[in-house]
Amino acid sequence: MKVVVFGLAMSSSWGNGHATLWRGLVRALARRGHHVTFFERDLPFYAANRDLHDLPGGELVIYPDWDSVADRARRAVAEADVAMVTSYCPDAPEAERLVVAAPRAARLFYDLDTPVTLAALEGPERPAYVGARGFADYDLVLSYTGGAALAALRDRLGARRVAPLYGHVDPDVHRPATPDAGEISALTYLGTYAADRQPALERLFVVPARLRPERRFTLGGAQYPADFPWTPNIFFRRHLPPAAHPAFFAAGRMTLNVTRAAMAAMGHCPSGRLFEAAACGTALLSDGWEGLDDFFVPGSEILVADTTESALAALDLSDAAVARIAQAGRARVLADHTSDRRALDFEAAVASLAVPQGEPN
Repeated sequence: MKVVVFGLAMSSSWGNGHATLWRGLVRALARRGHHVTFFERDLPFYAANRDLHDLPGGELVIYPDWDSVADRARRAVAEADVAMVTSYCPDAPEAERLVVAAPRAARLFYDLDTPVTLAALEGPERPAYVGARGFADYDLVLSYTGGAALAALRDRLGARRVAPLYGHVDPDVHRPATPDAGEISALTYLGTYAADRQPALERLFVVPARLRPERRFTLGGAQYPADFPWTPNIFFRRHLPPAAHPAFFAAGRMTLNVTRAAMAAMGHCPSGRLFEAAACGTALLSDGWEGLDDFFVPGSEILVADTTESALAALDLSDAAVARIAQAGRARVLADHTSDRRALDFEAAVASLAVPQGEPN
């Protein structure tokens, strides 16, 4: 298939979880003979932190403004088998008009931020990537979030068909590595600062660090404010590109996942970080949310903590117990949550369009 995508950004992973997911999926689709053209507007904050300049197995089109690329985009859509707009695409209204008028392509929307999208509908303005007709003009809406989110996309935004397309990991990029120089941390956390994650991050990371002053904790990510409640034993790594993630995870005895509030409330929304860390052979500690057990078995493939006390109990497990969690989590990811598996899911979702609504597919 020829797939055309109008998305947020693939060239920079700075504060942008979409990038790593798309890179893995494009490579996996290319291995299966498909070709992806990804259109990305050249935004200053991504341009200044660009960590991808070429797209093996696909084509990355970085453009300064819509007018400069409109003709090229129109030609690409005319030749496509699948044309797609994603959440947070800077030119979503223009891209939507082009995609829904596609002469032959399957018309898709991929919401990588479904709980955020649905929560925003309660506010005074719709997200800019949601038009007046919602998602009613697309043939299929893919969602990073499953469960009740799929019904909400139909009921509240008019999606005709929906299917989950969850996070994933490319094990060629995220795999066991030698840790960076320095001692191993008791707990690491990698993620962009988000105010709605802060209460859980303090409860599960900052306070345990304060209560275990003799142990090392490491936090990595972008956009952390000056008034973040650092402790002397929390070490900070500013934004790390994907190639540096394996060494970061390797330097932790276990790593913490904290879910955005809207996503945790809706559930069935695994962070790509979970899969990345597990593929690197690091034990997972996560906040709890509905549907987590669809992706990992709590207690054997992942540790779950919602209180400081339960986080401390996880940190105090024996080395052997932590190693068993890490090994089981990695095995689960390599079996069920790779980019290659999601490429198959993508193919199946597109193929389902050939089956009339109401019939088994």
